[in-house]
Amino acid sequence: MSWQIDEAGWCDAATVVPSPNCDARPDGIGISLLVVHNISLPAGRFRGDHVLRLFTNRIDPLAAPGYDALATLRVSAHFFIRRNGELLQFVPTVARAWHAGVSMWRDRPGCNDVSIGVELEGSDLVPFEDIQYDALIRLASALRLRHPLREVVGHCDIAPLRKTDPGPYFDWQRIHAALPQLKADLLAE
Repeated sequence: MSWQIDEAGWCDAATVVPSPNCDARPDGIGISLLVVHNISLPAGRFRGDHVLRLFTNRIDPLAAPGYDALATLRVSAHFFIRRNGELLQFVPTVARAWHAGVSMWRDRPGCNDVSIGVELEGSDLVPFEDIQYDALIRLASALRLRHPLREVVGHCDIAPLRKTDPGPYFDWQRIHAALPQLKADLLAE
C-alpha cells in the first residue's frame, strides 16, 4: 500500500511527534526541494529518544557531552527515518521546519522556505539500512503527489561549508534510480 500525505501535510504512515520548531512558509512559495540529512545522538549511537527530545526542545543538557549546547538549539525536520524503517513526523509538510539552517540552492537562500527535511538515523561513518532507503523512496513518492518537488539533495549540497550529511555512505544512485524525476543536476551549480 502506498503512503499518502493529506491536505494538512501529515503522512498516514508516520507516527506524529509534534515539534514547536516550525513556522509558516512564505506566501506564494512552492515546495520544490527534498533535503536528506543524517543524525544520531549521541554521535554514532542509534535508537533511543535523544533525536525526538532535540526536535521537541526536551533534550537533557547533562545526558551526554555537548548536549548543553544542543539544549539551546531550536531545530526540527519534517521526518525522521529510524534504522528499522520506522517513520516519525515532527512538522506537517505545509509548514516550514527548521532543518537547513544557513543554506542556498540555485542562488536562492533560505532553503527551509522551499524544502522538506528528512533525517535518516545514521552518521557519515556507516552505511544506511536497506529498509531506510525503502522508506525514503516511499515517502518521496508520496510527497511528490502532494507537493511540486523537483529535486532531492543532501544537506551537504545546500550548506557545503558547514555540513557533510547525508555522508559518503549515502547511496545516491539508488535514490536516483528509484526517483529519476528528482535527480538534481549538480553540474549546473
